[in-house]
Amino acid sequence: MEYRELGHTGMKLSKISFGASSLGAVFHPLKEEEGIRAVHTALEQGINFIDVSPYYGYLKAESILGKALREVERSRYYLSTKVGRYGRDGVNQWDYSASRARESVFESMERLGVEQIDLINVHDIEFADLEQVCNETLPALAELRSQGIVKHIGITNLNLRHFRYVIEHVPPGTVESILSFCHYTLNDDSLADYLDFFEAQRVGVINASPYSMGLLTERGAPSWHPAPAALQRLARKAVDYCKSKGVSIEQLAVSYSTSNPRIATTLFSSTSPENVVRTVRYANTPLDEELLQEVHTILEPGFRDTWVNS
Repeated sequence: MEYRELGHTGMKLSKISFGASSLGAVFHPLKEEEGIRAVHTALEQGINFIDVSPYYGYLKAESILGKALREVERSRYYLSTKVGRYGRDGVNQWDYSASRARESVFESMERLGVEQIDLINVHDIEFADLEQVCNETLPALAELRSQGIVKHIGITNLNLRHFRYVIEHVPPGTVESILSFCHYTLNDDSLADYLDFFEAQRVGVINASPYSMGLLTERGAPSWHPAPAALQRLARKAVDYCKSKGVSIEQLAVSYSTSNPRIATTLFSSTSPENVVRTVRYANTPLDEELLQEVHTILEPGFRDTWVNS
């Protein structure tokens, strides 16, 4: 496994990492025991970074992850969770106030069974008042960092331009990392346009969702997927083309998303131990540049087409 430093945090992360959203049964029904085995398998495979949120499964993912991590030596992993986005009884909720951010950190630590969070993120800032994020949420987290309760601070977002705004409107060093999803994949590499900026600001980069939330899989996009229909049709063509070449698009997608050394790590999520092993193998497979160019040609009419988060 290759390990890359996240910005200037000192944390060297496995280039493929475990996103625990699936432990909240966000995508498929969950067998808790299998989910716990998936976490342990990820660590056995050399993964050392785990990302979660109280939003995933409305606390369920953090609770199950906490059960899994109670059996693991704390020095074996870096742990990331989030504040700002929550939910209850099937209803999404957002609260980016300083008081709620502080409460959320301590609640997450209790569910996760840890005494310190390695990386705390402000979750999905596209739903927030960015002025509140800059002037209230992030200062509250910076105070917790100064107290040693959290080690590092990041922000997550779908809309890339918001990263620049927040980083430029807080004191240098406040934001140490960003987490971007669906923007360094076979069908959308727009995250690359921002890498120079992040490096100049000493901000580390985490990529997520190499399969574009299921779009780039043989199973195909789920019914709820927000991608335009035209892009979904192009993705299906790319899937079929890869299959005709004897390669799964999942392998190409992960190999591509983890290939850029300027991106510290790429998050994927699964409750299947077998899928975890397979994904790590994909990440360690050299990128097939010829096949990549052929797939990019297929996807070109919808390249960098995006959608609204929900």
